[in-house]
Formats: sequence, C-alpha cells, structure tokens
Amino acid sequence: MVQGKYFVTDSHCHVYPEKIAAKAVGGTDNFYGVVSHCTGTFDNLVKEGKKAGIDRFIVQSVATTPKQVGSINKFIKEEVSAYPDILVGLGTLHPDSQNQQADVKEILELGLKGVKLHPDIQDFKLDDVRCLKIYEIFYREGLPILIHTGDSRYDNSNPNRLIPILKSFPKLIVVGAHFGGYSIWEHASRVLPEFENLYVDCSSSFPFISKELAKELVKRYTTDKVLFGTDYPMWSPNKEISAFLSLGFSEQEYKKMFNTNAEKVFIK
Repeated sequence: MVQGKYFVTDSHCHVYPEKIAAKAVGGTDNFYGVVSHCTGTFDNLVKEGKKAGIDRFIVQSVATTPKQVGSINKFIKEEVSAYPDILVGLGTLHPDSQNQQADVKEILELGLKGVKLHPDIQDFKLDDVRCLKIYEIFYREGLPILIHTGDSRYDNSNPNRLIPILKSFPKLIVVGAHFGGYSIWEHASRVLPEFENLYVDCSSSFPFISKELAKELVKRYTTDKVLFGTDYPMWSPNKEISAFLSLGFSEQEYKKMFNTNAEKVFIK
C-alpha cells in the first residue's frame, strides 16, 4: 500500500530468468541509451516493488524470435504460479510465428491474461498484415494487448500505425504503453484519446517530460483510462510512485489509476 490508502498494481514490468537477466537488461539499455536501476529478476522486482509500496505486478517479456515464444510463456507462467497473490502474467507472441493460433491457445491454457507486443524491438509495424491474425484472435477471445507505443526514431508503433488497429478492432482492448507515445507524447495525446478501446500506462515517461506535461497527458486520456506502470527494471519504483503522486490528482482518481483500471483490463 502507498500512503496507507492506495493498493498499487504496477501494470508494466519486464522480468527474465536469472541466468540471462543481465544480458537482457543490457540489451534494452543499449536500445534506449539508459542504465537500468534494477536487475530484471523476479526476486529483485518483488524487493524493489515492496519497498515502494507496490502490491501487485503485471509481468511480461518479449520474444525477439518466434522460437522464443513458447519458452518465455512457460517461464512467465512458472513465476506467476510461484507468486499467485502478487503476480499477473502476460504472454508474448511474434508476428513471424508459423502458427499464431497455437501460440495463443497455449497462452490461454497457461492462464496468462493477455499479451505484450514491442514493435520496435521485435521489428514489425503494428498494422503489418502479419499481425492481423493476432488482433483477430485476441479480439475474439476478449483478451487485452499491451503494446509498446511510440518512438521518434522509428515508424513501427506511432499513432499512424496504431490508429488503423483501433479502428478495425473497436472492441479489442489495447493498452498503449508510455502514455501512448514514447518520445512523441504530445502528438500521441492529441490524436489517440478519442478511441474508447484504448487505455494507456504512464511508464517510461516521468524521467523525460515535465510535471506539467505529465499532468496534462493524464487529463487528456482521463483518469478512467490511465494505468500506473514503472517499466521495471528501468527506473526506481520509489521515484516513479513519487512522480505520479506529485501530479496532484484526487484520492478517488489515484485509486482508479493505481489499481481499478488495471483490474478492469487485466484482472477480470
């Protein structure tokens, strides 16, 4: 609990097996030009999260090749099973998989609550025809998709790629990470809030934008559509909590953003 009154769900956490965690975190650090605060392991996630007052974690990892999909999904399931009271797992998929239906079936059988896609790291465009089967299946199954959205360096996950998906699958629940547009926060927040099926999380934003802009982004998307997330292991969970609380929203609004919205999306 934070401040003795906020049950907190961290809706955006990356985790890795201990033997590859350092390499995986280092790769992400190189991709973004940062130095992560945490180690990327489950034990460290729980330790750092609990110090910050976080009660529950939505955990995921990303397959950079199709052959990684099965092993990552089983790994997430194993860890969630070990900590069922505090972990909720998302699966991974890859657009180059030869059998998306089988991959999704396994995600469902494992009891995972959605999927995470990262178009920039996985190297595909959100509106690529290869991805349509993924959206169709998740639309049909009623499961949400957490998507890394936005990057001024690429043209894979920016609003021009996301909007066609939101229009084509109006009942598909999408969570756009990083306020819907990492490094293009202002542009994304002008064109995306109109879509009822889009939620956003606040992860990997506070270190780069002003407090004033952060508060304005929440207002544009509304407190009914914003989820708290740290993007563990990149940042200090304590600092992310503090930055979020500094925005000055009401107790009821924070309760929605810290937990209620996440429950609506991922914990049904």
